[in-house]
Amino acid sequence: MELVSPADFAKDAVQAVQDYTLLAVRSVGNLFRPPRYVADIVYQADLIGVGSLPIVVLTGLSIGAELALNSANTLQRFGSLSLIGQLVSVGMVRELGPIITGLMVAGRNASGMASELGSMLVTEQIDAMRALGTDPMKKLVTPRVAATVFMLFFLTIISDLLGLFGGALISTLLYHMDWHQYWSTAWQILVFQDVFMGLLKPVLFGFVIATIGCYYGLTARGGTQGVGRATTQAVVASSVLILVVDLLVTKLLMTIFAYQ
Repeated sequence: MELVSPADFAKDAVQAVQDYTLLAVRSVGNLFRPPRYVADIVYQADLIGVGSLPIVVLTGLSIGAELALNSANTLQRFGSLSLIGQLVSVGMVRELGPIITGLMVAGRNASGMASELGSMLVTEQIDAMRALGTDPMKKLVTPRVAATVFMLFFLTIISDLLGLFGGALISTLLYHMDWHQYWSTAWQILVFQDVFMGLLKPVLFGFVIATIGCYYGLTARGGTQGVGRATTQAVVASSVLILVVDLLVTKLLMTIFAYQ
């Protein structure tokens, strides 16, 4: 690994932040300028959303079931087993549903975007697009950003519902809790603040996943090895940023809504 002076490292870091910010801003601005490449957005939505559905279904169901299973032992000690529905509902909707879905989609799609765009870059396909008068940012980045934000929103809703369903199965089959009581308590505990927080996060996560994946793909250097590095970096960076954004958004919204 080549050694880099602290000054050069700082300059590269500032340059990377600047380039990423410019890409993110342009990806949003391109939505309001023709042409809009609707067919590309639909194709990416199918690739990202429908393609990620199996892993989202599996993780949502298992996380909800495990949350109910692990919390049941503690609740039994205090004679509060009937609160499983409330615990699973709040945990899935506010935190676990958005963050688990975001991480799963990041692992699957951020790497795919980085490898696809990186391969196009090193094979000079992007230069050919520029030569033909097509804006690569508008053609390649904006459809992926729009599709990821849109589909992650609905994937998170599916994950939340399946998490609640997984908790219901554990509660009724293993702990003989009434099915209607579980769903009644799970529904009643939710307030506007919980739902708003749970649905705002996937919008931000989707934007982070798509822009990070596209950024690393478009900045890949060093041939096929560079594409491999960009793919790994995209997954790591998007996962870390999802965790950071989740923490900041949770703290901000808890302050705004004055959670007790």
